[in-house]
Amino acid sequence: MSAPMSDRVSDPAAPSVPAAAPFEPGAAYAVAAERVRAHDHDRWLAGLWAPEDRRRHLYALYAFSDEIARIRDVVSDPLPGEVRARWWADMLAGTRGGEGAGHPIAAALLDTIRRFDLPPEPFERLIEARIFDLYDDPMPTLADLDTYCDDTVGTVIGLACRILDGACDDPATEAAVTAAGRAWGVTGLLRALPFHASRGQIFLPADLVEAHGVDHADLFAGRATPALRALHAALRAHARDALVETRRRVAHIPIVAAPAFLPLALVEPWLDRMDRPDFDPFHTSTELAPWHRHWRLWRSARRARRAARRRGELM
Repeated sequence: MSAPMSDRVSDPAAPSVPAAAPFEPGAAYAVAAERVRAHDHDRWLAGLWAPEDRRRHLYALYAFSDEIARIRDVVSDPLPGEVRARWWADMLAGTRGGEGAGHPIAAALLDTIRRFDLPPEPFERLIEARIFDLYDDPMPTLADLDTYCDDTVGTVIGLACRILDGACDDPATEAAVTAAGRAWGVTGLLRALPFHASRGQIFLPADLVEAHGVDHADLFAGRATPALRALHAALRAHARDALVETRRRVAHIPIVAAPAFLPLALVEPWLDRMDRPDFDPFHTSTELAPWHRHWRLWRSARRARRAARRRGELM
C-alpha cells in the first residue's frame, strides 16, 4: 500500500498540499492513470476498452476511489483518517477553496466532475462508507454488507456509467449497477479476508457469523474451521446470485457503458477458485495469471459488442 503521490504536505491529515502551483490538467490525469495502473490494475485494463476521450476521466474516478479506500493504510489512527476523508468531502463540496488544484488526483477528479456534471451525492456516500473502514466495528447484517457494496463499488460503477453514457438514471441501469456492485464487492471482500483479519477487521456479516457458529478467535488466528467454510460458501453463493443478475441486466445496457462493467468478468473465475474443495480462505491464492485476466476482459468486451449488434447499436 502506498501513500498519496504528492509529497507537498501542509496539513498532516490531508492527502496533499494545495500549494501555490496547481497541477496542469494533462499532468494531473497522467498521475491518476498511473495510480490506477499500479494499484487497481483490473480497472486500468478495463478502461483501455473505453473511448479515448473518456478514458482519462474514468481513471480520475478510479484513482479517487483507490485514494479513499487506502486511507486506513496511510494513517496510524482512525481520527486522522476521518480528517483525511473529511478533507476530500470538503474539497468536493467546494469549501476548501482552491486546495484541490494542488493534488493531482483531486485536480483530475474536479475537472471530470465539471465536464460531466457528476452529482455530489454519490461521492458523499462513498466517502461516508469508507469511514467505516477506519474502525474495527462489525458489519451487522448481510443487508448492511449489501448497502456497503452499493455505496462503495456500486457508486464507482454508477459514476463510470455517467462518464461513459451520461444517461444512467433509468431503473434498468440502476439495477445493473446495484447487482454489479454487490457481486464485485462481496467477492473482493472474501478475497481480502486474510488481510482484513490480520489487522483485526472483519467484514463478514455478524448475523451470519452467529448463525454459522463462527468463532472470532479462529478468524483472527487464520483458522479455516468448518463453520467458517460454510459461511464463506454462503457469501460466495450470494455473490454468484448478484453476478447472475448483473449479466441479465447488462445484456440490455448501451454498449457505450460496457467498460464500466467489464471488471465483473473476473468475478466468476475468482469464485470458481474459491469453490474448489481444497480452498483455504486464509492460505489459498485467488490471483489470476495476467493472460487470464486479459482474456476474460477481452471475451466480455466481445460479448458486449455482439449483444449491441443484435440490438442494432453497432453495424
